[in-house]
Amino acid sequence: MLPAWRQACLNLFLRYQPPHTSASRCFSVSPAVVASPLKVIDMEDFPCQVIRNFSIIAHIGTCASCSKGSHTLTSSPDHGKSTLADRSLTGTIPKKASGSNQQVLDKLKVERERGITVKAQTATMTHTVSGREYLLNLIDTPGHVDFSWEVSRSLAACQGALLLVDATQGVQAQSISVFHIAKERGLKIIPVLNKIDMPASQPERIVSQLQSIFGIDPVEVLQISAKTGQGVDAVLQAIIERLPPPSASVDKPFKALLFDSHYDRYRGVISLVSLHDGVIRKGDKIASSHSRKKYEVHEVGIMHPEELPTTSLQPGQVGYIACNMKESSEAHVGDTLHRVGIPVDPIPGFQPTKAMVYAGIFPVDTNDFVKLEESIRRLTLTDRSVTCQRESSSALGQGCRLGFLGTLHMDVFRQRLEDEYNASIIATAPTVPYKVVYRNNTVIVSNPTEFPDLSDASSGVKEVQEPVVKASIIVPEDYLGEMMELCFSHRAEDVDHCYLDSGTTASTRVILTCTIPLSEIVTDFFDKLKSKSSGYASFDYEDAGYKASDLSKMVFLLNGKPVDALALIVHRSAQQDVGRMWVKKLHKVIPRQLFEVPIQAAIGKKIIARETLKAVRADVTAGLYGGHYERKMKHLENQKESKRRMKRIGSVDLPQEAFFDILSTKAK
Repeated sequence: MLPAWRQACLNLFLRYQPPHTSASRCFSVSPAVVASPLKVIDMEDFPCQVIRNFSIIAHIGTCASCSKGSHTLTSSPDHGKSTLADRSLTGTIPKKASGSNQQVLDKLKVERERGITVKAQTATMTHTVSGREYLLNLIDTPGHVDFSWEVSRSLAACQGALLLVDATQGVQAQSISVFHIAKERGLKIIPVLNKIDMPASQPERIVSQLQSIFGIDPVEVLQISAKTGQGVDAVLQAIIERLPPPSASVDKPFKALLFDSHYDRYRGVISLVSLHDGVIRKGDKIASSHSRKKYEVHEVGIMHPEELPTTSLQPGQVGYIACNMKESSEAHVGDTLHRVGIPVDPIPGFQPTKAMVYAGIFPVDTNDFVKLEESIRRLTLTDRSVTCQRESSSALGQGCRLGFLGTLHMDVFRQRLEDEYNASIIATAPTVPYKVVYRNNTVIVSNPTEFPDLSDASSGVKEVQEPVVKASIIVPEDYLGEMMELCFSHRAEDVDHCYLDSGTTASTRVILTCTIPLSEIVTDFFDKLKSKSSGYASFDYEDAGYKASDLSKMVFLLNGKPVDALALIVHRSAQQDVGRMWVKKLHKVIPRQLFEVPIQAAIGKKIIARETLKAVRADVTAGLYGGHYERKMKHLENQKESKRRMKRIGSVDLPQEAFFDILSTKAK
């Protein structure tokens, strides 16, 4: 609860503010919260029996290539997860006008621009059923495979989940993946069929899909329209009736799971916690089971959907605590918090994330490295799945080598750096981690510059292994041939398929599974997938370990000097195509010099491809007139000799445009 003087000042300020003013900016709350008077909630009124912690899981509506704008096809529409989340926030935000979309929980600029959820958000609301008030804690989760760690963290604080499926699209590949994550956590699943108001909806067919794929009883499926609000009350009723309350006790010592955090410049690290036992109040002394550090709680509260201070947090509830954590590294996701002097058994945490894609991030101005490194450190507090270590390049200077869960994850992180921290950066081409097996040990190599030269017999390399994934593609039957051709062209193995829909209808869909190298899907695989399927295919993958492969390091030479930032690791079958494509691309972006510049792609000592950048030739005979022709020849010979000397000692500066262009794999 706010102090009386602060509450009175805030209410007075809000009363005399005209509509659509800067009040929301002054108090760092959303316009929806400013529009309504500040509500005071007594958390002691909500024991475990009236608490429901749930999440919404669904397929995302865009792919990595769509998000980068690499093609203009319309991707499959989303399942309406954010719209349903807004509809579910009863009593916390004003009712939406017809056709409007507030996206209350999608707070980031990148989320609103792309129409996807990339960061899990928590919102607490109350709902009255039969005269009894219930406390509902909604944790909105992302849907894309690149943010699966966000999903697993969110589900750890829940007892149930809403499985949201589009009545016009049906079950998608990522829906299957997230469903199994929720089942492994032991969550109760409530199936929800959205968009039944659409003319193209086929609820009977989609319900039969849910029954055949997940074994869900058709009677349990709720049919709603999140856009119009039809059936949303039935969803809230089902949450209260079907989901179990959290099993927690007020008599046991305080124990809470830290499942998320963010940084506030005035209060330090703000931690989102799920209370398993006990009570936490302002002024309590708590300690971390991970770091053993002790803190004093300065503020507790709930997300309603913005921060709302309360007097306490009770067992089974989800909220935030501010305890003056100064360093972001102290807020360890998955940590167990307990009262000082009363240790408890740690709560099972999360599996550590394993980066699937690596990229170098460098500042455009080398003097901005310290600022960039601090920005990355702050941003990784809200996204702990990103790994970071320093890196230096002869072409780009000092930067950071970051590990991501996928290419969309990498692109979103880059955009958040630019939007939230005004960073001007250059990102190198994405690569995957390889295993280099030597005679005595095995080394993981994520930077192509560190990859050994396999043509050198003294390197001691026995074999090289690349990561592979088990991919699932759901697509209409008409596109099965194109999808199989796409998989085989990207070195896929163990390709198999089965039909999802019973019967033979025009809309029969097929799920295609295969094992494919991860390096093949971090380039242009998503783009080709959407192009060949007219936007109807959905794609999901999971880690399948490592497999031996015939790989080599490709180096690009400018005037005989290697550019380390452009090194690549390629398969033998793609060496010629990749080498020719990249040297042509460099030939277009590198400005002409005063001397001839050879652009070469080399593997070991073998040149794979070459383009020659013609020299800029000045007309040295323009000022001559009359005389013998040998006078002109003398000037031309002097110019030719000067160009030979410049070629021997001259250097070629690679412009920034080359590094921006290198992210696109299409030859222009």
